[in-house]
Amino acid sequence: MKKIILILFIVFSTTAMQAQELDWQTDLNKASEMSIKTKKPIMLFFTGSDWCGWCIRLQKEVFYLPEFAKWVKENVILVELDFPRRKALSPELQKQNAELQQMFNVEGYPTVWFVTPTMKDGKVSLGQLGKTGYVAGGPQVWIDGAKAILKNKK
Repeated sequence: MKKIILILFIVFSTTAMQAQELDWQTDLNKASEMSIKTKKPIMLFFTGSDWCGWCIRLQKEVFYLPEFAKWVKENVILVELDFPRRKALSPELQKQNAELQQMFNVEGYPTVWFVTPTMKDGKVSLGQLGKTGYVAGGPQVWIDGAKAILKNKK
């Protein structure tokens, strides 16, 4: 029994560490600089982190798992665009998130857009590759859908 508990503890600890290793940006300008430098597209995650059940489910079933963390490191820059009800965001962050929500016509959560930024005269322009949201089936099914979207990258 002790061995089973130890094994479960190790598995859950490893999963938690993988999820913590993800580098979620909140500043689109910083993420765009990273994206341009690394030539990786940006994954915009529109979420209601403290109230949206489907957002929480997507995180638990996909984003917090090692397969996703491994895929992210090789493929995208992560940006969380949060619309919480119980925690306060800075006015600048609220403004940025609301502008992006309007720009991408986000009407429900979770919504995930994949974009490629370009910089011209100090302003960021975002090329849309495609979008997704919650997809049942676990990390590999979600990642396969994301890979199909990223094939649109020029």
